[in-house]
Amino acid sequence: MMNNLKLGVDVVSAHNLLPKDGLGSSSAFVELYFDGQKFRTTIREKDLNPVWNESFYFNISDPSNLNYLTLDAYIYNNVKDTNSRSFLGKISLTGTSFVPYSDAVVLHYPLEKRGLFSRVRGELGLKVFITDDPTIKSSIPIPASESLPSKEPGITNAQAQTVPNSATNTHKVESRHTFHHLPNSTHHHQHQSSASAAPSPITAAVHQHGTKYEFDEMKVESQPSKVVRMYSASSSQPAEYALKETSPFLGGGRVVGGRVIHGDKTASTYDLVEKMHFLYVRVVKARDLPAMDVTGSLDPFVEVKIGNYKGITKHFEKQQNPVWNQVFAFSKDRMQASVLEVVIKDKDLIKDDFVGIVRFDINEVPLRLPPDSPLAPEWYRLGDKKGEKIKGELMLAVWIGTQADEAFSDAWHSDAAMPIDSTSAISAAIRSKVYQAPRLWYVRVNVIEAQDLVPTEKNRFPDVYVKAQIGNQVLKTKNVQARTLCSLWNEDLLFVAAEPFEDHLVISVEDRVGPGKDEIIGRVIIPLSSVDKRADDRMIHSRWFNLEKPIAVDVDQLKKEKFSSRLHLRVSLDGGYHVLDESTHYSSDLRPTAKQLWKPPIGVLELGILNAVGLHPMKTRDGRGTSDTYCVAKYGHKWVRTRTIVDNLSPKYNEQYTWEVFDPATVITIGVFDNSQLGEKGSNGNKDLKIGKVRVRISTLETGRIYTHFYPLLVLHPTGVKKMGELHLAIRFTCTSFVNMLYQYSRPLLPKMHYVRPFGIMQVDMLRHQAVHVVAARLGRSEPPLRKEVVEYMSDIDSHLWSMRRSKAHFFRLMTVFSGLFAVGKWFGDICLWRNPITTVLVHVLFLMLVCFPELILPTAFLYMFLIGVWNFRYRPRYPPHMNTKLSQAEAVLSDELDEEFDSFPTSRSPDVVRMRYDRLRSVAGRIQTVVGDVATQGERLQNLLSWRDPRATAIFITFCLVAALVLYVTPFQAVAALAGFYVMRHPRFRHKSPSVPINFFRRLPARTDISVSKKKSKQSKKVEAREICFSYSILINLFYRIPAAVFLLILIFLWSSSTTIISGKIIHVCVSSRKLNNLYCLSAGTQPNFDIPIPVINNSAISPSINGDIKEILNVVRDDLNPEIEKKTSWMKYLKVSIEL
Repeated sequence: MMNNLKLGVDVVSAHNLLPKDGLGSSSAFVELYFDGQKFRTTIREKDLNPVWNESFYFNISDPSNLNYLTLDAYIYNNVKDTNSRSFLGKISLTGTSFVPYSDAVVLHYPLEKRGLFSRVRGELGLKVFITDDPTIKSSIPIPASESLPSKEPGITNAQAQTVPNSATNTHKVESRHTFHHLPNSTHHHQHQSSASAAPSPITAAVHQHGTKYEFDEMKVESQPSKVVRMYSASSSQPAEYALKETSPFLGGGRVVGGRVIHGDKTASTYDLVEKMHFLYVRVVKARDLPAMDVTGSLDPFVEVKIGNYKGITKHFEKQQNPVWNQVFAFSKDRMQASVLEVVIKDKDLIKDDFVGIVRFDINEVPLRLPPDSPLAPEWYRLGDKKGEKIKGELMLAVWIGTQADEAFSDAWHSDAAMPIDSTSAISAAIRSKVYQAPRLWYVRVNVIEAQDLVPTEKNRFPDVYVKAQIGNQVLKTKNVQARTLCSLWNEDLLFVAAEPFEDHLVISVEDRVGPGKDEIIGRVIIPLSSVDKRADDRMIHSRWFNLEKPIAVDVDQLKKEKFSSRLHLRVSLDGGYHVLDESTHYSSDLRPTAKQLWKPPIGVLELGILNAVGLHPMKTRDGRGTSDTYCVAKYGHKWVRTRTIVDNLSPKYNEQYTWEVFDPATVITIGVFDNSQLGEKGSNGNKDLKIGKVRVRISTLETGRIYTHFYPLLVLHPTGVKKMGELHLAIRFTCTSFVNMLYQYSRPLLPKMHYVRPFGIMQVDMLRHQAVHVVAARLGRSEPPLRKEVVEYMSDIDSHLWSMRRSKAHFFRLMTVFSGLFAVGKWFGDICLWRNPITTVLVHVLFLMLVCFPELILPTAFLYMFLIGVWNFRYRPRYPPHMNTKLSQAEAVLSDELDEEFDSFPTSRSPDVVRMRYDRLRSVAGRIQTVVGDVATQGERLQNLLSWRDPRATAIFITFCLVAALVLYVTPFQAVAALAGFYVMRHPRFRHKSPSVPINFFRRLPARTDISVSKKKSKQSKKVEAREICFSYSILINLFYRIPAAVFLLILIFLWSSSTTIISGKIIHVCVSSRKLNNLYCLSAGTQPNFDIPIPVINNSAISPSINGDIKEILNVVRDDLNPEIEKKTSWMKYLKVSIEL
């Protein structure tokens, strides 16, 4: 068939070009190079912002190689005097960014340099698309004799290297993945033939690269996995929650330490799973079947049976030549007989009648392995129960294959169905499938103004607002009370829409007549398919829309009306953003929506889902606990679902899937679910139950290494953390472009539009929820559907909800980050106190050396970090990161905190419980309020140094500044630095315990606390109440995320230092907490006489006993706070936890 595929390029315009003619201008033209063809635009004389609007069409010689071709556009300045040209800039577009004409928009690409010393500026506007319209003729290329650039751009270095390297890499991969009975050349030739024989050239060209790895997989005799070692992120984490490395025997050989040891030369495309053999039976059709009923009709269906396992096709009514074309797969490990029986029966109300049978000896069934062609079906004569031939024939194909067979995904599986039931309804709900999530767009609706609004009541000013709706998404503008017939808003409303665009944008202008009563003034419906698309921040032209009446009106009234109300809108589909449909911390794809902005992939991610062990029963069947489990993996736009293994707590999946990787800073998520849609009694409409999930970040994987581990499925229940089983996975990340992968680390994490026109935090959260619901609705329409609860669980839709446990975890994570800084501060404090004189002297010598040679400071610091990094290479992690229960604070969480975390939103708890939690949160917020006020006080004192608010203090400070300026001017800097360092590290004999003069001076400065309004104090209980004060600091992460980093660090250090009071000598710090009432009581005491230690004030109450005070006095206060009912039943001391720090 003739190839009509062409690449269209519209050269639109250029902007802000570099002047080259010496007169502040340039005569620019563009040359295009693609697939050995070259086109040139006309020359625009003396114009730095030329406009061409010229179109060119390139022939595509090989559509299957489109992804490896490059379009180069060069802008030159025409020099008439010398008949030469000068370079103005260039752009290069890879084949992966080409889109069909319907998706193409004009993009303004920044010009790139040709060499290191080139000077370029400006942008070039192009519209690039693919078309297969046979009426479009290719443009006439420029003759080859004309001057070309020094290097032919049509075949750039990148292309010249990419194609051979790709072939070389493919050869290497296939040499490892190729079946032993076929040579590489045959496989390669067959692959090219299949690509060239694709029915749609444009589909093959655009989607071939994206679907290159999207085929299902392989599997045969299971080898017992050998557990090598166990990893735990923390030494205190229980061993049962640890990651376990394995060395299974996979399709490519045994995996040991991440490397494959080939046992033989046999390999397969699916080398990350254990090869499994299946007996495949394809029932195609039947002919000339005998009539069984009195009326001469027949309702045939086929029953395929091996032992206790049987699969049943659908039945046809009154059909003697039925066509089924169904495939059945029986696991060879579970075969209970040596004979395969294929029986045709007649469907009857009471008992199905026997029509005929075909028997096969399993030992005689041929073995077939891809890439062999599918086995041709044959006609088999039917026989009766005694084996004698009767009328009728059945077309069958019977063979033994692996999970690499193309019939595997659509087949009915014996290990995925109960032996007594195999109806087609259940079979549809248990198959393995690959889902493609829809491409999401942000819809931006800029509501500008409305004119000629006609309110229903003439005697009042309308209070109008605009309501926009797409599907279930509804947004409104603010209300505007117009004193004229015109209203102005100029507000942006953002929605999420999915391709193909099925919903319409419905915009209505409504009048707020009264409380809870709105009347529609007019409405307009805009199809999303007609909305302009853009991939950058260019301005979209606004439009006026006539508002239609929502209800029918009198015809005479319509004739009288000369005009209608109008609404001014600017609507666009923004493709320059990445639509966030998952938690930002676990994003699996960061590409923008517009395909024109996509970069080539940097690698391939391969996942082998082997098996699961020790799964927790999720349902009861026949009086015993069991589960019907399947796995779902999500990465990018591709979702995969394994087949459901029915009635098995240790299922074996052995399915392998592949994704293209565009960014290493992404995460793949694998979840395990229990299938509740198998048609059992009481399970109709039930949600699929969540068993657990595993996340693996791609950047933590070494390239080329195979990671085979048992991942614990840890889930937080209302009763605490629980292990639901273990999931056995094999993961490999292969880098296809090492240079592009390293370059990816220098690029922004999100597309450019997120920084040019960023969204607010509340907008991002709202749009993410909308995106999750849109994706769930689309995937729920597949067959079998990927249910809503599965999509929401995989996307972490509730990750934003409040949790005291997560707040604690975040706080301790932050303290771990600053633990090194605290350790350095403690070490320097010991240096200043001369705890170890030898170390202190060495530090003095090092400090003096750095002062004398300051140019060594930065080289020493960077060399130190380099050596530390090289040293830590020996101890680098050899396993992917996994869930840590200690880090997540899942082990020590209180029952009330868990109950609060699992509470619905809005809450469904009783008012007393909500009041208690509210008071607890008030106590925490009060502590934070005090800390923030103290930090603000210090900043205000710093500002008041020069404000003359305290005239004496300002005079002292400016006098000090003058003297310091004179001293520093006449004194060498090294001398000043050395004296300052020696003074800070002076011996304790030259120190005194009272604060220094600068601190005393700073603390006496005024602040704005004197002019702040304060409430009148009321009588409060004398009891000490500090609910959950020991973890109150963690809420800072949730409430003060916008505070600058420096202020935030000061708050943390202040909180950390104020939690305990440090004095010379031994300190006893006692914390008594009531678990029942969630109260905390603290006291501190020292060993030196006549020395009182202050306690941080909490709720205007404090306990400040002296050193010689009795601890029993404090415990008596705590006992009074306990419930008298509890005190009667048991000793109150059981509800107290006392921790003493010496």
